[in-house]
Formats: sequence, structure tokens, C-alpha cells
Amino acid sequence: MRLVKDSLAPGISNEVRHAVTREMSAPHLPVAVLSTPTMVGLIEGCCLLAAAPHLSEGETTVGTHVCVSHEAAVHEGEQFYIRCRLESVEKRRLNFQVEVEGPRGLVSRGTHQRAVVETSRLGG
Repeated sequence: MRLVKDSLAPGISNEVRHAVTREMSAPHLPVAVLSTPTMVGLIEGCCLLAAAPHLSEGETTVGTHVCVSHEAAVHEGEQFYIRCRLESVEKRRLNFQVEVEGPRGLVSRGTHQRAVVETSRLGG
């Protein structure tokens, strides 16, 4: 198994912006707001994009652990930002600090862990 590139190091970061759509909401709610599952998926995507330029050909990352809060609503049409920062690399395990900010302030904070894997080992 190859080692990750030296450029995959603590301090790399990423920020993405999204606007809430009706599809991002839970169908049981009376108003459209950002759902927790959608938010978690977008957090994972932000971290994936942060790591991707620092991987060797044939490598990707997969999510292995998520621990985040969901402290405020973001309504349909409102924009929110997801920020991630790689805090540590333990062999092939990547540990990110994550934060989501909406128009009224903090929406979420926590950690996300990803593992670097060789795509050839995923099967399919």
C-alpha cells in the first residue's frame, strides 16, 4: 500500500457555499430547512474535496466517523457555508474539524474522519 503524499498535511482546508433547496429538507417538516442527513453529506463532500488534490492516482477517501451538532435552522433559499480544516493525519486516517455557518451564525460544529483507500480495493 502506498503512503499518502507529503502535501496531505494538517492545515489544508476547504470552504463550500450552498443554498437550501426543498430537496435538502426532511419531508415531515412544515417548512423547508436544511436536514441533518443532508448537512452531514455536504460536510463529507467538503472534506473529500479538501483532501483530493493531495492524493495519489488511484486513491480516494471514504468517511469513517462523523460527530457534529445541529444547532440552528437554515431555511429554504438561505445560503450557508461549510468549512473544514485537516487537524491531523494518522497513517491513512484524516481527522478534520468542521463548521457550518448560516445567515444567523453557527449551525454546526464537530469532527469528521476519513480514510485514504486505494480505489482498486473497493471492488465492483
